[in-house]
Amino acid sequence: MTSSLCDDGARAGDRGRRFLILSAGMGAGHDGVAVELARRLAAAGAEARVVDVLDLLPLGLGRVLRGWYRWTVRACPWLYELIYRRFFLSARSPGAGPLAALAARRLRRAGPCTEVISTFHLAAQVTGLSRARGGLTVPSTVLITDFAVHRMWLHPGNDRYLCLDPAVTRAVSAATGRPARRYAPVVRPEFRRAAPVPARPVRGRDGTRPVLVAAGAWGVGEVEETARALAGSGRYMPIVLCGRNEALRDRLAGAGLDALGWRTDLPELMAAAYALVDNAAGLTCLEALAAGLPVVSHRPIAGHGRDGVRRMARAGLVPAARDTGELLAVLDGLADPDRRARLRARVAEVFAAPPVEDLLMPGLEPAGAPPHGEAGVPSHGEARRSSTGGPP
Repeated sequence: MTSSLCDDGARAGDRGRRFLILSAGMGAGHDGVAVELARRLAAAGAEARVVDVLDLLPLGLGRVLRGWYRWTVRACPWLYELIYRRFFLSARSPGAGPLAALAARRLRRAGPCTEVISTFHLAAQVTGLSRARGGLTVPSTVLITDFAVHRMWLHPGNDRYLCLDPAVTRAVSAATGRPARRYAPVVRPEFRRAAPVPARPVRGRDGTRPVLVAAGAWGVGEVEETARALAGSGRYMPIVLCGRNEALRDRLAGAGLDALGWRTDLPELMAAAYALVDNAAGLTCLEALAAGLPVVSHRPIAGHGRDGVRRMARAGLVPAARDTGELLAVLDGLADPDRRARLRARVAEVFAAPPVEDLLMPGLEPAGAPPHGEAGVPSHGEARRSSTGGPP
């Protein structure tokens, strides 16, 4: 994907800032962060372009890589887990050096900029290698979008790192020798302006509580088993978010389960739900937390999904349910207002970190933003945002 944004009403002093944001269409999470970041930077007066790093690979290798990844996480998760452990975690792995070198040769084709921001781990390898070899002469910032960080995110050639978790921030700085700062999760403002979570948990038809079940943009994971367990309890009404996996949606609908395809009204769906069951610790999970919707992790997908779930559980953000009985017990416990309040307080600490646009463009002027009471979770600096408009 490629997009360009620039706000004609921006302050003149910021017009010289040109950000190149390298993302990757591996699902929708990395692109979602990149596009929202570009919108914020444009609102602050800079130019921001989003480029898919896979498009920098020659001979259609990017399409092959995307298709292979989609197939493994959908149909052969054990193989992805094996590759993840061998290549993403092992210190003896050759890493992404060969792929990064191929993409680095074509980085100049992405156009001129004053800073490069990477929201995907291969992009971080490309920019780090380019900086180390002198091919990239402008600063490179890596925006780590995951709570669990593997070695593919890390390259000492990059200038700085922005992280979601304090422990990850310290570990990244120690591993790379580069400065690292914490930032608040990048989600669209619609989620923070979602309708306030009611004092009493909502109920759906027949007195059951509606629970969203997330499967990501590609509709992956054991969500059918999760939905059947929720429906079978008689206490919950599962609504499976199948993304663009039409086969999954048809299969679930044929089994009498509520299944939705790709949606653009997630803020409204989350405002009407009791909880979200997540399996990837990705952008959908963070969007739900921003909207004030409790999240429970269950049956995580292989590799980075499982590691991210564990990290978020240890951070006290998202309870992890190991089996069906534990899933139902955790969901039942969310009916306790005190339990929900404790989770929201912990989430508020994460969103209290500086907004990423403030770290990239210090000194933003205060601007109108929704009062804290209108958002699911208040955040540090929210009133200083330059724009609270809709999606790009």
